[in-house]
Amino acid sequence: MIGYYVHHQGLGHLTRLQAIAEHLRAPVTGISSLPAPEGWASDWLHLDRDDRMPAAEVTGADPTAGGVLHWVPRHDLGLAGRVAALTAWVARTRPSLVVVDVSVEVTALLRLCGVPVVVVAMPGERTDRPHALAYDLADALLAPWPEAAHATAWHPDRRAKLWAVGGISRFDGRVPPSRRPSVGPATRRVLVLWGGGGRSTSAAEVAAARAATPGWEWVERGPGSPSPDLWSELASADVVVTHGGQNAVAEVAAARRPAVVVAQPRPFDEQVATAAAVDRLGVAVGVPTWPLASAWPGLLERALGRGGEGWRRWSTSHGAAAAAARLDELADEHGRVVHDVRTAS
Repeated sequence: MIGYYVHHQGLGHLTRLQAIAEHLRAPVTGISSLPAPEGWASDWLHLDRDDRMPAAEVTGADPTAGGVLHWVPRHDLGLAGRVAALTAWVARTRPSLVVVDVSVEVTALLRLCGVPVVVVAMPGERTDRPHALAYDLADALLAPWPEAAHATAWHPDRRAKLWAVGGISRFDGRVPPSRRPSVGPATRRVLVLWGGGGRSTSAAEVAAARAATPGWEWVERGPGSPSPDLWSELASADVVVTHGGQNAVAEVAAARRPAVVVAQPRPFDEQVATAAAVDRLGVAVGVPTWPLASAWPGLLERALGRGGEGWRRWSTSHGAAAAAARLDELADEHGRVVHDVRTAS
């Protein structure tokens, strides 16, 4: 059996679990302080939140334990409960492995329990002590991006256990939509995608970009305005303007659409790194922050010029299946060990 821990921030971690779980042979238990997603048919271990302390008290509670960890504020009411629930679950079920997406503290706790851990490797500047601890403890590092995007300067020891499967999308396996025929510049469409982790770009900035590009129709989708059919909307977009979250980028990549990837502020410059990578690899236009309105006509034309076929270097269209196959293989290996230990005892 495989466990899969999902961080509560944003929606991307949960979406990735669902995409991978569809391809797993092994039974999977979701683990999170989030509720199980709609339609989830497997087991779900619900954990206490670890951020119940009032924000005004966090600084004085040494939340990083002197820089050794990311989030362990003293006397937070949720920490002990989640640790107790997780360790009890490990003792009861003896999982073959657990995927952690993402938490340094959960990684360390599981490894202290003797559980093999696969850590989802995230973009950005991850050379701090806590990330080094998690990556060093991991049996494998699952990267939902191509190796050339972020790992070229990694230490050989980490690259040796890296599974760079490329983008992981709920649209993996679908045939990318054909470019719709253009019937004139007035019909060109921009699809703007926002994520669940928040945005720094204001409505006024988007309105200014729209006003600066009179030949384009702009449609926004996000938490406040979900798409009724995102795949169809991707197919009808001439250019997609998306935040730099891993899942949004993977979905644009699966659809092979011309794109401008605009980084939104995130810890460790995660989205800045992704925007830089897609630009460097030539798969899309990437920018570190929302550009001035005057820059948008040129950016949209640059994206059209690059086209969408370059996304093949980012997404194989079977990233979720590849990740599941690697997880099943490792679970089989460690499952035999668990069986032998149980038999011997």
